[in-house]
Amino acid sequence: MKILLAEDDPVSRTALEATLQQWGYEVIPVVDGKKALRILTEPVDPPRLAILDWMMPWFDGVDVCRAVRAAQLPITPYLLLLTARTSRDDVVIGLRAGADDYVTKPFDRLELQVRLQVGVRVVRLQTQLVERVRELEEGRRRERALRGLLPICAYCRKIRDDRNYWKDVEQYVESAGVQFTHGVCPDCVGRVEEELAVLKRTATAKPDE
Repeated sequence: MKILLAEDDPVSRTALEATLQQWGYEVIPVVDGKKALRILTEPVDPPRLAILDWMMPWFDGVDVCRAVRAAQLPITPYLLLLTARTSRDDVVIGLRAGADDYVTKPFDRLELQVRLQVGVRVVRLQTQLVERVRELEEGRRRERALRGLLPICAYCRKIRDDRNYWKDVEQYVESAGVQFTHGVCPDCVGRVEEELAVLKRTATAKPDE
């Protein structure tokens, strides 16, 4: 899994990058908050995990957290603040800004590893949820498309309704609250006139004819 590492101190960044690589992460190192924000909000395949140092040039870690949350991304990354500040007020500020977790400097390797594992589980659950939502939306689109199709008999032209009953077209449309006004179209006028003429001749014909 890709992880963004935003740390301006070269010694700390190099050591932390080596540690993360040992744990199997694909590390994207940056040296300031501006680059971190740009990468985290990329439209295509941004990293889903991020370790942000609190104090950085341009934007600090708290600024990055606020900006990422304000961006309302389709899938938000899991943000972990790395800070030497340990007071309760500082922790509250970081979490309110949008950080999911924090680790104090100097960090304990085992603690950092465990906290990142929590982040990985959250990211995977979030991904599964997004995929499930997409599947449901696709199912609804297919259902709407199917509802737009009317099963009609190729021979008698009756239409099947939702209860699997077959009705003629007029009954089906009237069941939806539509009323017909009847008339004769130009294509049928000639045929109707011929039928009427035949009926008239039949009615006026003598019995012995």
